[in-house]
Amino acid sequence: MKKNFCFIVAVFAIHVLQCFPVSAQNKTTRPNIIYMMSDDHGYQAISAYGYGLNKTPNIDRLARDGMLFNRAFVTNSICGPSRAVMLTGKHSHINGFKDNHSTFDGSQQTVVKLMHDAGYQTALVGKWHLISDPQGFDYWNIVPGQGDYYNPDFIENGVRKRVPGYVTNLTTDFAINWLDQRDTSRPFFLIYQQKAPHRNWMPEEKYYHLFDSTNFPVPSNYFDDYSTRTRAAHEQEMEIATDMHYAYDLKLAFDLPSEKQTGLASGWQRIFDRMTPEEKKKYEAAYGPSIEAFNKAKLNGKELAVWKYQRYMKEYLRCVQSVDDNVGRLMGYLKKKGLDKNTIVIYTSDQGFYLGEHGWFDKRFMYEESFRTPLIIKWPGVTKGRMVTNKMVQNLDFAETILEMAGMPVPADMQGKSFVPLLKGSKKGNIHDALYYHFYENQEHKVAKHIGVRTDRYKLIYFYENNEWELYDLEKDQSEMHNLFGDPAYHKVQAMMMETLKGLKQQYRDPEPHQVN
Repeated sequence: MKKNFCFIVAVFAIHVLQCFPVSAQNKTTRPNIIYMMSDDHGYQAISAYGYGLNKTPNIDRLARDGMLFNRAFVTNSICGPSRAVMLTGKHSHINGFKDNHSTFDGSQQTVVKLMHDAGYQTALVGKWHLISDPQGFDYWNIVPGQGDYYNPDFIENGVRKRVPGYVTNLTTDFAINWLDQRDTSRPFFLIYQQKAPHRNWMPEEKYYHLFDSTNFPVPSNYFDDYSTRTRAAHEQEMEIATDMHYAYDLKLAFDLPSEKQTGLASGWQRIFDRMTPEEKKKYEAAYGPSIEAFNKAKLNGKELAVWKYQRYMKEYLRCVQSVDDNVGRLMGYLKKKGLDKNTIVIYTSDQGFYLGEHGWFDKRFMYEESFRTPLIIKWPGVTKGRMVTNKMVQNLDFAETILEMAGMPVPADMQGKSFVPLLKGSKKGNIHDALYYHFYENQEHKVAKHIGVRTDRYKLIYFYENNEWELYDLEKDQSEMHNLFGDPAYHKVQAMMMETLKGLKQQYRDPEPHQVN
């Protein structure tokens, strides 16, 4: 009789649990998760990383109460592919989105769909950049393509409209509006992705004069001559001194004559024309004096190259400032609503960015500044005080980590590894002993296609279009100035790295290039 009674109770308990959605079962235990991704935000431009270029107090607060990753990397340093890797936990050749000219197959498995199916409310606000419409979201409101800084268009659940204002602020407005209207009985997963500080770096009005009196230190390798590097470094088109555009990048003109409106010049004119007459007037008043001074100075050579660097840095960092402000707005909202105690906040970028190192802007190469991305995670009750890790992780691991944070299983076909143990303070072992990289897009900026591998100390890059190799000892050469491939002193290291590259290429089932000699 006793056994029968226990059986009846057990069956009744299972029946009761099945009558309630999974979200109700774990309402008090499952965390909310906000994934914040800015576009082209180099780790050098977050003051918590200690480079001293600018101050980002709100992002720094996440690091103060969370974990700062010194060695977070990407699999493919370019906007759309990085987003696709994060969503799927799979390399570009598996998820199908190899470059910015691809279209994301939204029918495939994503972390968003898995979270949604497990009872999470899901929302996407801001930059998407995957061409196809988002899938798996209860709500989405995205900028088309790259988006615009001033008076941007947004596509809200399929309906496109122009919205007055500055894009960084508007993205946060929409995120907060959604949070205000969500079903408070269920946990949420919000993907909040800023357009800024993507090129062409147009700051918010209140920051037009920020850094006016600042003279940024020029990187020691700003005038790099690429003397030991292969063709790829010589043939790129991403040098601040020679490849930035007069109006589009450097803001040295307002309205352009129609005969000059070609290429990026026409892009600049379209962007400038989105401003209202009053906005144009304020913009011209802010930038007019510097344009006049530049024209009078008649700079050339190294002086001109340094002037361009200073202009670029000020515009870029002014855009970053608005990003930091809005991280503060969103975090303030969480605290006001009492959500800060059970909301995990992840801050990252789609990849790193060159801030004058090697004389460059943009990303794409496997060199550290673009291969490495900022990553800061605040997990209430788990990350305690300022935690810093030098363990290597990759954006390939983000989906798996988010799933484990939510108490969910990780599908066997995902290729990354959860780094939840790191966040919980485990110092045993490595998440990865080596990282695999593959860049596919040799179009804008003319960066040759390449694959590569990075270990704790060494990096090997194969520019397979050119059949040329580069090897770096990162312990002795952090700036990657000295290519050691073919150096007899590194013969054993070179052989070991080539075997590691072949092994990872096989492990991740990458069919390109077909032959690694």
